[in-house]
Amino acid sequence: MSKRLSLEEYKSGILSGNRAVLSRAITLIESTLAADSELASQLVQEILPATGKSIRIGITGVPGVGKSTFIESFGSMLLEKGHQVAVLAVDPSSQKTKGSILGDKTRMEKLSSDKRAFIRPSPTGSTLGGVSAKTREAMLLCEAAGFNVILIETVGVGQSETAVKGMVDFFLLLMLAGAGDELQGIKKGIMEMADGLFINKAEGKNLIEAKKAKANYSNALHLFPMSENGWSPKVFLGSSLDGNGLEEVWEMICSFEAITLERGFWKKNRENQRLNWLNEAVQDLLGKAFVANKEVNTLLEKSALQIKSGALNPMILAKHLTKLFLKS
Repeated sequence: MSKRLSLEEYKSGILSGNRAVLSRAITLIESTLAADSELASQLVQEILPATGKSIRIGITGVPGVGKSTFIESFGSMLLEKGHQVAVLAVDPSSQKTKGSILGDKTRMEKLSSDKRAFIRPSPTGSTLGGVSAKTREAMLLCEAAGFNVILIETVGVGQSETAVKGMVDFFLLLMLAGAGDELQGIKKGIMEMADGLFINKAEGKNLIEAKKAKANYSNALHLFPMSENGWSPKVFLGSSLDGNGLEEVWEMICSFEAITLERGFWKKNRENQRLNWLNEAVQDLLGKAFVANKEVNTLLEKSALQIKSGALNPMILAKHLTKLFLKS
């Protein structure tokens, strides 16, 4: 195990754009050790003045839609435009073994080998929404290291993608044409959050179906109420393999940025996201303190059989435990 750096070493390394130090810093913030957590909090505080200058883009879609391929092609295009691109790719963790595959670097072979890009796979752990509990802090570290486009790839739709929406500027939904009615149940909720849609794999024989899907999704979006930012989500189609449609996606994102900056929503959105971060942090810390409380654990052990047998209402016990925690 590599030696933990000092606060100043982490800070200076990140601000100078040192990729190795950036990787070690993200490992630090993902650590569950108390000493690491304290140092990580101090580090994020120290680099805050150097953050906030990037475009944060969340990218989601069902498994098989081609998220990794899209990000590799899209990221490579942005690099050619002179941007500094960081990818935070979240891999699903096994609820049995708590391990994760962390294979996005192998799926993005071209992008990961480009020294101008930074790719960091992270496990979801027990968090919902296909987003790591520390993704927000990792994003700030990447910004402080000089990356001006941050791409956050989620595990996929089906869980609370609100977690991703709540930390990015633009939320992009990747879709497939002719994927079948089995996806209808998840489309509406995700589409309501999306700022833009990209129908991927629109090539060859699938092009006709993709054009039909574009028309259908465009019509569906018109039925949703207007967003408070005044932006109307756009639908594009293309192919991550041949690069078609990627320029249009970037132009859409730039247009979104210009419009929301002008109307003050960009700033308001980030301010609300910081307040939400505070609320999440308070709930997380309170939850950990509750679980670690000895009196709470003693009562839990005494009451476990009653709960298992159905003799005691869990809500009643929860209220007793909460009162006990607040008194301690």
